[in-house]
Amino acid sequence: MNPQQETEHLAALIRDLRKHKKVTLSELAARINRSVGFLSQVERGVSRPTVADLTAIGEALDTPAAYFYHLGQTRAPTCVTRPGERRTVYFADGVTDVLVSPSMSAGFTMLESFLEPGASSGERPIHDRDEQGGFILEGELTIWFAAGEEPVTLGPNDAFQVAANNRIRYANLSAQRTRVMWVFT
Repeated sequence: MNPQQETEHLAALIRDLRKHKKVTLSELAARINRSVGFLSQVERGVSRPTVADLTAIGEALDTPAAYFYHLGQTRAPTCVTRPGERRTVYFADGVTDVLVSPSMSAGFTMLESFLEPGASSGERPIHDRDEQGGFILEGELTIWFAAGEEPVTLGPNDAFQVAANNRIRYANLSAQRTRVMWVFT
């Protein structure tokens, strides 16, 4: 799928999940501290959510963020993925995530993230129920691990780990593209 088709697919997943959970647009907007107008644009595929927005939507709907990476097609063998078979989510603010894991029902999930220069997870910290870690493949990633603390900038071959339920924010403050392999449990 191209980026617009992926955005429309993500919009449908969010809208359908919200309706399935019997949550109004206004209720969900209030839960994630965003406007109804913004959420309506996301659900229509007009705007892309940030990483923080999508994580907050999953949390507000009591659904792991990994749900939004679900592939509608089956592969053979099911324990392998190849580049053309992977689900890609294009976020606002220049972040693209590719689901590398063949299954989201295993003990961990792997994502490959691409951050364009100036890209970020959003202004609000991400609160994720999952433990996560990352390995910087290319470029630089700046992470704010806690409010008020100085950020940490990581480069190629650096790694990090974040305990479940911690709040983080991240960005590519460099002039080159950043590539990160994430693992979520």
